[in-house]
Amino acid sequence: MIKKTFITDCEGPISLNDNAYELCREFIPDGDKFFKVVSNFDDYLVSVNRENYNAGDTLKLIAPFLKAYGLNNNKIIEFSNENLSLVNGAKETMEYAKNNMISYIVSTSYGQYIESLTKNINFPFGNTFYTLLDLSSTISTNEKNTLFTFKDEILKDNFNRLDKIFFDEIPKLDIYEILEVKTVGGLGKKIAIDEIITKEDLIAKGIVYVGDSITDVEPLRFVRENDGLAISFNGNKFALKESEVAIISDDTIVTSILLDLFGRYNKNYCLEFVKTYSYDPQKAFENFRMNFSLMDKFREVFKDKKIPIIQVIDNDNFDYLLQKSLEMRNKIRGKSIGELS
Repeated sequence: MIKKTFITDCEGPISLNDNAYELCREFIPDGDKFFKVVSNFDDYLVSVNRENYNAGDTLKLIAPFLKAYGLNNNKIIEFSNENLSLVNGAKETMEYAKNNMISYIVSTSYGQYIESLTKNINFPFGNTFYTLLDLSSTISTNEKNTLFTFKDEILKDNFNRLDKIFFDEIPKLDIYEILEVKTVGGLGKKIAIDEIITKEDLIAKGIVYVGDSITDVEPLRFVRENDGLAISFNGNKFALKESEVAIISDDTIVTSILLDLFGRYNKNYCLEFVKTYSYDPQKAFENFRMNFSLMDKFREVFKDKKIPIIQVIDNDNFDYLLQKSLEMRNKIRGKSIGELS
C-alpha cells in the first residue's frame, strides 16, 4: 500500500505572514520598499536563470542588512512569536495531517520563524525544512555604514546597480564570509522532498504538496509530473501554473477535506470530488464518502458566507482562477504581502 504524505509550504497555506518582509519593514528604515525591490530583483534573477541562484534567495540577500540594523537570533524569535498570524483553520488542519499521515513543512522562511510557528501549532520541528540563518556573528561599524549606504542605493531600484552590490561588493565584506545563510526555496524545496522520500521510503505518487508562490514551482512540478497531487492554495501565477488543483479559500478546512479523501482513498477519487464540487458542491458532499466531522466543520465555517472555490486547473479556467486566487490572497494577507511573488 502506498504511504500517503502531506508536504506543505508555510507562509500562505498555513500562515498569513511574510516574516522576512515584516522583519525588514519593522527594523530597516524604508524596509518595506527595500524588501519589495529585492524581491522583484529575485524574480528577475530567477527569470533569467542566473547560475547558482534559486527562487527565495531573497532571504540570503537581505541577511547582511538585518544584521547591520541590529537583529540577532533572539530578536527574530521574539518578533515572530509576537506577530505570528495563521490562516483560519490552519492549526486544526496541521493537527489532522500530523495524526493521519506522514507530514512535513518545507519552507523558505527563516528557521527562527518556523520554530515559533511549530510551537504554536504543536507540530514537530524535526519535520520541517527552512532557511538556516545565524546572526550570532559580529559586524564592524565600518561594514554597518557600508551596508547602510548600499540600502539607500537599493531603494533607487536599478537592477544593474543591484547586481553589482549583491554579487560584487557585498561578497567582499567580512560579514558575507561569516554570516551563515542556507536558503530552502525553488530547487532547495525539491531537494528537501528528495530527502523526505529517502528518509520515509516513499514514492512521489503518494505525496500531496500544497504551495502558493514562486518558491514552490519546482516541488509542485515534481509532484504533479510524478502523479502526486499538486495543490495551489490562494496561489499566485507561478504556483497556479504548476498545480493540478486550485483552492481559493480563507479557511484551510478545504485542505483538510482533500487530504482526507487522498489519504483514505486515492488521487483519482479526490479529483472526482473536486470536479463534482466545482459545479454542484451539495452533490459532492452527498455522493462521496466524506469524513462527517470535516464536512460538518466545512458547513459551520461557511454557513454565513460564500463557499470556497475548488477546481481542477485547465487552460479554460486558468485566468479566472488566477484572478480569484489573487483577490483572496490580497484579502486575507493584505495587499503588501499578497502581491509578493
